[in-house]
Amino acid sequence: MNEHEKINYLEFPAKDIEAAKAFFTAAFGWSFVDYGPEYTAFSNEGLDGGFFKSDLSTSTENGSALVVIYSRKLENTQSKIESAGGKIIKPVFAFPGGRRFHFTDPNGNEYAVWSDNNA
Repeated sequence: MNEHEKINYLEFPAKDIEAAKAFFTAAFGWSFVDYGPEYTAFSNEGLDGGFFKSDLSTSTENGSALVVIYSRKLENTQSKIESAGGKIIKPVFAFPGGRRFHFTDPNGNEYAVWSDNNA
């Protein structure tokens, strides 16, 4: 359901859209719908969004917003990300409320994964 004046959709740059699709399918089980060769969309993944063809990438170092994914099993999720070709750029660290790590996808976009499970 679309809610008035609420965040509704996110779009990410991707040099290689096929690599983005392969990574997020392998790491998180996402599925995609292609809208031509320069755009693919995902839905029902917490928030809908897509990847558009671009030579740019997102990074908190460059002032980008950070997309944070929740996991009940942080280390298992980290292993899936690494197996799918993601790169851990900030190892697991504690913060008030839980633990998290940051990673980049094969296109260089930065994300974080957090868990409120401290075990």
